[in-house]
Amino acid sequence: MTQHAHEHRNDRGRADGAEDVSTGSTNEKAEAATPAIPELVIISGMSGAGRSTAAKCLEDLGWFVVDNLPPALIPTMVELGARSQGNVARIAVVVDVRGRRFFDNLRESLADLEAKHVTRRIVFLESSDDALVRRFESVRRPHPLQGDGRIVHGIAAERDLLRELRGDADLVIDTSSLNVHELRAKMDAQFAGDEEPELRATVMSFGFKYGLPVDADLVVDCRFLPNPHWVPELRPFTGLNEEVSDYVFDQPGAKEFLNQYTELLQLIATGYRREGKRYVTIAVGCTGGKHRSVAMSEKLAARLATEGIETVLVHRDMGRE
Repeated sequence: MTQHAHEHRNDRGRADGAEDVSTGSTNEKAEAATPAIPELVIISGMSGAGRSTAAKCLEDLGWFVVDNLPPALIPTMVELGARSQGNVARIAVVVDVRGRRFFDNLRESLADLEAKHVTRRIVFLESSDDALVRRFESVRRPHPLQGDGRIVHGIAAERDLLRELRGDADLVIDTSSLNVHELRAKMDAQFAGDEEPELRATVMSFGFKYGLPVDADLVVDCRFLPNPHWVPELRPFTGLNEEVSDYVFDQPGAKEFLNQYTELLQLIATGYRREGKRYVTIAVGCTGGKHRSVAMSEKLAARLATEGIETVLVHRDMGRE
């Protein structure tokens, strides 16, 4: 019996109270009859970049996974999940884009989902051309879009078709240098939590000499600070070492940069939340990805965590030299 019914029984007698209880029961039934819209994740990206591995990871985490579902059927899949009385609360759909009409259908489905206020996330699996060529050659399979041409021609065609979808992605994962276990670890870090956080950040240190991370949303350049590599007693260590970290943050501008960039990220994070973006990758670079970027990434990740942003820390190039 609701508190509202008790109050009326005390004031106006049993009959009124019984009437209110009946009304409350009707409301509860109406609420129970309202289907709960399931969570939706759309997994896409380059062929050979790890879509199947990402889908298998979500399946192991309890998601209902549908592989190669035609995009036009995604809203129908969500509706069926809503009618399952909570049995299908999280749906992951794997889609690829092999033709222009296929992409148009996907765009229409995304617009339909937005109109129905369905919360959907797009995970895009990216990889370099070299890595994709090696993978296709190792399994001796043609690229689905290469036709009579070479593998690189198929990759280029697919990358062109996926360009707009990649721009709309909530989470981009570069698998160029990841093995299966490392990709699963990244997926676990993003989706294994019991509750969906407002914003997840990946802070990644890297070395410019090894190339920019292709999945970076924001790039920080720490090369304005003196390089500990040229200090003989610090050269063998990394930014995880206290002496190296102290050296980096004793330099003019280092602490000020950390403070002001953290404030800027707070502003950006507020905008991301407002726009419904749940993931951001912040790439922090120095020359080799060993000293300055590692030290700065450690401090930056700690600051973001204190601001309530769930943070994953990755040192991409540390130990690579």
